Amino acid sequence: SGAPAARGSHLALCSFPSLQSPAAAARSAPSEVEPRQRRAMEGYRNATEVQMSQMVVPFHTNYRGELSIGQLLKWIDTAACLSAERHAGCPCVTASVDDIYFEHTISVGQVVNIKAKVNRAFNSSLEVGVQVSYEDLCNGKQWNVCKAYATFVAQGKPPAKIKLKPLIPQTEEEKIEYSIAAERRRMRLAHKDTIKGLITNSPVQSEGENRECNTVVPAEKTRVESVELILPPHANHQGNTFGGQIMAWMENVATIAASRLCRGHPSLKTIEMFHFRGPSQVGDRLLFKAIVNNAFKNSMEVGVCVEAYGHEMEVSRRHINSAFMTFVVLNGDGQPCTLPVLKPEPGDGERRYKEASARKKIRLDRKYVISCKHTEVPLSVPWDQSNKVYLSYNNVSALKTLVAKANWVLASERDKVKMYMLEEDKFLSIRIEMTICIDAKQAFLLLSDMGRRHEWDEHYVGAELVQQVDKDDMIYHVISRTISEENKPQDFVILASRREPCSKGDPYVVAFRSVTLPTQPAQPEYTRGEILCSGVCIWQETEELTKVSYYNQATPGVLAYITTNIAGLSSSFHSTFQACERFLQKHKDDVSVRLQNL
Repeated sequence: SGAPAARGSHLALCSFPSLQSPAAAARSAPSEVEPRQRRAMEGYRNATEVQMSQMVVPFHTNYRGELSIGQLLKWIDTAACLSAERHAGCPCVTASVDDIYFEHTISVGQVVNIKAKVNRAFNSSLEVGVQVSYEDLCNGKQWNVCKAYATFVAQGKPPAKIKLKPLIPQTEEEKIEYSIAAERRRMRLAHKDTIKGLITNSPVQSEGENRECNTVVPAEKTRVESVELILPPHANHQGNTFGGQIMAWMENVATIAASRLCRGHPSLKTIEMFHFRGPSQVGDRLLFKAIVNNAFKNSMEVGVCVEAYGHEMEVSRRHINSAFMTFVVLNGDGQPCTLPVLKPEPGDGERRYKEASARKKIRLDRKYVISCKHTEVPLSVPWDQSNKVYLSYNNVSALKTLVAKANWVLASERDKVKMYMLEEDKFLSIRIEMTICIDAKQAFLLLSDMGRRHEWDEHYVGAELVQQVDKDDMIYHVISRTISEENKPQDFVILASRREPCSKGDPYVVAFRSVTLPTQPAQPEYTRGEILCSGVCIWQETEELTKVSYYNQATPGVLAYITTNIAGLSSSFHSTFQACERFLQKHKDDVSVRLQNL
């Protein structure tokens, strides 16, 4: 509901930001980069970057002559580990791997190209991004296979504790990955609770009644158990098993379990985010257990559990890892086949069956909201408990991506308020900056409270808090004074996500985007507007001075409004942010603001 012209509206404009530090952002503008610096960047290569190229030979393939995913995982882990160790300067072990979606299969004779580099270093852990492609040497064409994010932990000599040196991003791409790495880390930590919450609160419905295939396979028929002895070639120089080797063994038993259900040759499409819970060493035995948890119409989930023990007489076993893999079976035309119905085992089997349905929904949410570019996500994504973590991630990462852009151009400057513009693809974005004498956290607390927005922004009538998602995410129903083409005031349902700095030099962030809520349908007296990407970033420049930057990625509905301000034909932006400065100065010493946020 609401005319398309309402999308983006002034509400977003006067609210919200850039991600590198303001000083760095200014330095990165093309007009401010010296020719010598530009030439130096042309030959720049990330110091942590590791490249690996492997020719696929029959030894690496499965029964179809395609590269085994297990072998690919070993190469990915090796390249990522070498990149992590290049930055850390000491041995590193795999701690976790995010979701991996495999887009293409790779055949004998083709070349796999892997590029890995550290995105960000935290205290003792690092995030490494890995890009995998393959090329056909006969025609020179290349295709993307997958993108992976792996977390590694640096290991020093006991009892010394490792403190990693910070990574300083240089290029626009590196600044984006650096900023968003903090959001991915936050999402990993919340992953277990997200799964548990959905399983507890969501009813699960069986697809079996509507299945075209009438074959029913008992889950126990798909069970696989296999043991591996860890030998020196399977481990690093410290004797710890390579994470990639464990992943390859896991893929092997999972493929066998999937084959027992479909009586065919399944293809692995997705590996869900997982964590290594502890190390295993040379001489340990690893016990792998796999079973099909649930079979949907065209895909199945296989669960794999890995346990370690020291010798055959040892009773206690250490849980090393658990993972969930999604398989499909393709026909001769490359289309997915209908799978048999799975009959779960009583007790734990029924629990795994229900959990698989919940995980399927979460996988779709993650792929839909996170894996695609934020510009490909509909403006108003339906919000619910199961996707709240991923919508919050998308909200903040979209803003951080906008902040890290390098091609901002100064459009105007008036009374120390600077307006920048960025033309990119079909979007026109603005950034408005000002420096104020206020503590950065105080400014953050004041500007993240949309309930007080009307105190300084004349375009706001009010903002009602309709859902307190958690301490960092809130959903507001906002009413604006801006009149739409339908001659009605605009209203918005906005997800506000706020973040305190993850490391020194990071800004305080408040991000805004539109969502839809069943409890907040469009009302006839308003035109429902939508916000694509907007927000505010706040940096502590000195002990006394704070830089506040507002950002907005405008949609067509507000282009005329923005261009009028950029061209100097209107001063509404200037007056709004002057009012914002007065509001911040008035409340800069208000102790009650901090007390309310304890």
